[in-house]
This record gives sequence, C-alpha cells and structure tokens, in this order.
Amino acid sequence: MSDSFAPYLPYLLAVVLPPGVFIVLLLIGLRQLRPRRGLGLVIVFVACVGLWLGSTTGFAWVAQSFVLKAPPALGPLDLEALREQGKDQAKGDPKVAIVVLGGGLIPRSPDYRLSDLSPAGLQRLRYGIWLSRTTGLPLAYSGGIPWGLPSSATPEARVAERIAQEEYGAKLRWVEDSARDTRENAGRTIALLRQAGIRKIVLVTHVWHMPRAQRAFTDALAGTGIQVQPAPMGLLNPSRSALEAWLPSVEGLIENRLAWREWLGRLAGQ
Repeated sequence: MSDSFAPYLPYLLAVVLPPGVFIVLLLIGLRQLRPRRGLGLVIVFVACVGLWLGSTTGFAWVAQSFVLKAPPALGPLDLEALREQGKDQAKGDPKVAIVVLGGGLIPRSPDYRLSDLSPAGLQRLRYGIWLSRTTGLPLAYSGGIPWGLPSSATPEARVAERIAQEEYGAKLRWVEDSARDTRENAGRTIALLRQAGIRKIVLVTHVWHMPRAQRAFTDALAGTGIQVQPAPMGLLNPSRSALEAWLPSVEGLIENRLAWREWLGRLAGQ
C-alpha cells in the first residue's frame, strides 16, 4: 500500500465490507424492481440474507474457521510446554520469545490526551503480558506508524511500551517501532530477534489476523531455522447457544467485518 492511497482506504472498505456491501446490493435490487422485477426481487432477497448473516457470530465463526482457516488457541499442554521452556532459559540467554503484533494506533486519545493503542492493540498487549507472566518468556512488540498517519506520530510499539510499564508493570524486552503492515512486522521483528539468538517465536495476534500473520512470519523465517508457534486470541465464545449465534448482533457485525477485511487483505497480498 502507498501513502497516496491510504486516505481513500476507509471509503473503499465502507463499500466492500458488511453491512455496506449488502446495502449497496439492496439499493441495486430496488432499482431493478421496475424494469426487471424478477431479478430485482432476487437481488433484494440476497441482500437481506447477507445483511442478516453478516451480522451474526455464527457466520463469523464459519468465516474464521473455514475461509481464513484460523488455528486454535493455546491449550493447557501448550502453556505447560512454554512454561518449561521459560524455566530452561531463565538462567541463560533467551531462545524463545513472545511477539505481539500491533493492532492499531490512536495518535491522540481525547480521553488521555496522549497517543493510545486501539482496542485491538490493547487486547493483544494484555494477552501478550499475561502469556509472558504465565510462561516466564520475554516479550516483544512490533508496530510502527500505520499507513496514513503523519511521520510525527509516536510509533505504536513505543506507546505499547509505555502502557505496559505504567499500567501493567511489565517490561518489553524488544521494541520494533518501524513496521507499518504485517509483512514489515515479520521481516523487521525477525531481524531484531535473530541478533538476540532467538530460535522460536510465539506469535500473538487476533484469531482473524493469525493466518496471514503466520504466513508472513513463515515466509520471512525461511532458511533461518527459527520456528513460529501461533498464539491466537480473541476467539469467539463457543458457549453461546446455536440459536443465539445466528441472531444479528453488534459483535457479529464487527467480527464479520474483521474476517472479510482479512480475507480481502489476503487477496491483495498484504
């Protein structure tokens, strides 16, 4: 992506992501009712079904599981294995590191009058800190100035470093503050961690972002011998009833937008 295109991205996404894409389709169908009634009714029906399904967590789960093919969350055995690795390297140089990928930056929060992380970035940072404390593994955060923001903005990783220290009493071992997208997250973080002798990366990001992030890190790690273990977070709650999962909700709309955006990002090679 280029800086010249970045300002127009929100408008494009508003049209191609739910509910915008289905609203546009509905308007097209209504326009076709008079000249082509049958075609218009079909388009209106498809648009209404899309508006409903695109606002349900059930459809979002289908998109995450079968379209994005997201990996499962870390289980008890995974956490126990990571704890053992944390104990093994406690007295020497680290060989395993937790890497949190940036999730967005608010250049100046109206609440704090400071640069802040987006809700997604805060969720990832919190999970990374919890995982670090649970396993004893050192923590890294990768995130620069996102596309479209001025170069004078504070890099996301530096904001995360401040929040981790001031609000969680946690320290980031490594701070990668120049990456602007997932590919740059992978390449620049790996270059930083290789110098520290890291041989395994525990990768933290949202479940809908994990397939693309894992692919980017796997490609960047080719030939290095470094392993990557996905640690997705933000998975949909499996305990809700089947009927509730297929009812429209704000959560469902948000999760579907994120899944669709990720799928489009994969098609675009970002």
